[in-house]
Amino acid sequence: MTVHAYAESTSCVQGGSLRFHLARASRAPLRGSVLIEDVATDLAVLEGEFTGPSWTLDVSAGWPSSLYRAIFTADEGVCEVYFVVRAARAGSPILLSIPFPTWQAYNRAGIPGESIYWTEQATRASRVSFDRPGGGPPPERWEEGMIRWLGPAGYDVDYCSALDLHSGRELLAGYRLLMVSGHDEYWSAGMRDSVEEFVGRGGNLAVFSGNTCWWQFRLEDDGRTMVCYRDAVADPMATVNPALTTVEWSSAPVNRPENSLTGVSFRHGAGTWGPYMRLMHEESYTVRFPEHWVFEGTKLGEGDTFGRGAIGYETDACDFTEVDGVPVATGRDGTPPSFVILATADLRHWHRYGQGGMATMGVFGLGTGTVFTASTVNWGNTLHDPAVERITRNVLDRLSRRVSGWEVIGPGGSIRALTACDSRLYGVGTDDALYRRDVCGQNLRWRRIDSGGGVVAMATPREASGTRPVGLYGLTGDGRLVYRDPGTRAPWGTLGDAPPGGVGLALVDGGLWAVTAAGGLWYLPPDTAEWIPADESTGGLAGGPTGAVAMTAMNGRLYAVDSADRVRTRLPLPGPGEWADLCSAAGSTTLTAHAGRLIGTTPDGPLRWRTPTP
Repeated sequence: MTVHAYAESTSCVQGGSLRFHLARASRAPLRGSVLIEDVATDLAVLEGEFTGPSWTLDVSAGWPSSLYRAIFTADEGVCEVYFVVRAARAGSPILLSIPFPTWQAYNRAGIPGESIYWTEQATRASRVSFDRPGGGPPPERWEEGMIRWLGPAGYDVDYCSALDLHSGRELLAGYRLLMVSGHDEYWSAGMRDSVEEFVGRGGNLAVFSGNTCWWQFRLEDDGRTMVCYRDAVADPMATVNPALTTVEWSSAPVNRPENSLTGVSFRHGAGTWGPYMRLMHEESYTVRFPEHWVFEGTKLGEGDTFGRGAIGYETDACDFTEVDGVPVATGRDGTPPSFVILATADLRHWHRYGQGGMATMGVFGLGTGTVFTASTVNWGNTLHDPAVERITRNVLDRLSRRVSGWEVIGPGGSIRALTACDSRLYGVGTDDALYRRDVCGQNLRWRRIDSGGGVVAMATPREASGTRPVGLYGLTGDGRLVYRDPGTRAPWGTLGDAPPGGVGLALVDGGLWAVTAAGGLWYLPPDTAEWIPADESTGGLAGGPTGAVAMTAMNGRLYAVDSADRVRTRLPLPGPGEWADLCSAAGSTTLTAHAGRLIGTTPDGPLRWRTPTP
C-alpha cells in the first residue's frame, strides 16, 4: 500500500464536512482519486481527486444516513476509510450503532505496541490513536450482513458511530430503538451511561451482537485516543477513579457487570478461535419458549433447533438453572431477575477450542424500556435463515414502536381460578386441583400442590388485616366463601356463605368484593359476616354489557373482565360507580394482579400479563 489515510472523526452529520489526512510511504507526489461508496448498497455517491496531505468531503444533506467508505487510490496503492453519516434529525425510529471502538481495538492486532491485542501479550499497547489508517471492519465482516439486509427488508434506519453514544443523550432522544450488531466489544462509561438512561426512560435496545460491552475503555485527547490497559495494576485510574479502570466491566475494581445492560455476559459465554473458528457453523440454537412473541410466525416448537451458523465464534450467556426442564436465570452474575431465556446453545465442548460455555438468547425489561439480546456475533450474517429473519423482524417491529398489550409468560394449565400470593401464582384447574408457579415472565410449568376445594374464583389481600390474614380466599361453585393458608398442604376452611353465581373475587383494605355472572357487585366489610349489594342501581357492569367473567384488585382499584372480553375498572366504593373501559381482555376467563401487572389466562390458552394501561 502506497497511500495511507484516516478521517478526523468516525461520523459526520448530513450537510456537514469531514476532513481526511493522507500520506505516502514513498516520496512520490501525493495525489490520486477518491471514491465514496455507501456500504449498505455498494452504490458510489461521489468520485473526486485529492492532491496534498488533506482532503475534505462535503457531505450532501441528501445523503442517506448510512455507513460509508472512502477509497483513496494512488497509482497501485489503495486505502479504505470507513465513516458514518448521521441524520441531521431523526428520520427513523431505529438507530444502528457501528462499533468503531472495537474495530480500532483490533487495528494492527498482534503488532507490538500498535494494538491492544492480544490480551495476554506483554507487548500489547495500552493506548491507540484514531489518527492512523485502519480501524475498519475485520475480515469476517460481522456487521455487514445486517447492514446489507435492513434496506431490502424494508427498514429505513439511521446510523451513528458507537463513539457518538459517549455523550449520546440528545442523539438517542430522537429514537425508539437502538440496535447494535456483530461484534460490539468495547464500551466507554459514557456510552454505557447514555444507553442505560435511554432504555430506562422508555427506549428499547436490540443487541444482535456477541461479546458485547466486555471491555471498558476511556477516551482521551478530545476523543482521538482510546485507552485500554486491560490490567488494573497498570492503569493509573485504578487509584484515582476505580469505576473507570479499563478492565472487563464485570471485573474488580469496576464491578459493573454488563449483564445489567444486556442481560448476558461473555463471562458465561463461549468462544472458538483461530483454526477452530469454523466450528461455529456447526452450532444451532434450541427453542426454550416457543410461545413468546419473539418466535411468532416461525412455526418453531419446544426443543426445535434453528439458526445454524448464527451462533458465531463468540457468544454471551447468563448463569441459569433448569427448573422442570425450563431455563431460569439465577441472577448470581448480575443478570436482572426479569430476564427471560428464549433459546439456548450448549457450547461447553468449546473448552477445547477457546472457551466453553453457553449462548442464551433472551429479553427483559430495564426501567420502562425493553432489551432483546441474540447473544451471538454472527446473527446478522445468517439472515438468510427463515427463523433468524422472522425473529429479527419481530424484534424490530415490536421494539421500534410503542406497544402495550398482553404478553405470553407461560402455559395456561387449564386454570379456572387465579390469584397471586407471596410472589407466586396459585391456580385452581378444571380438574379441581390447586397449582402453583412463580410470578415471572419465564415459561415455568405449573406444579400441583393440593386439592382445589371446588373453588371457582380466588383472591389474596395485599397485606394482613385484623380479620383477614394473608392467604388464599375463594368462592366455591356451591356458594361458599373459603380460605386456606398458602402452604403446600393446608385444608380449605369455610368462612361463610357467598353471593350465588360468583365468578370473581377481590380483596381491598380488608373488605371482600364479589362479582356474579350477571354482573352484580357485592361487598363484605371487614368486620361483618353479611354480604351487601355494592351497587343496587345497575344489574351489570355499568357502561358495558351485563355480565362478568372474572375480577381482581390492585392498588386500591377493582378490575373486571366482562362478557364482551373487555377489562373494566372502578374504585371499590359501595354505591353507584362507573366501570371505565380499559383494554382488551384477550379472552381471559381468570384474572389476578401482581406488581403493577394484570395476569390472566383461559382454560385452553396461555398465561399472559400486561400493564393496566390503555
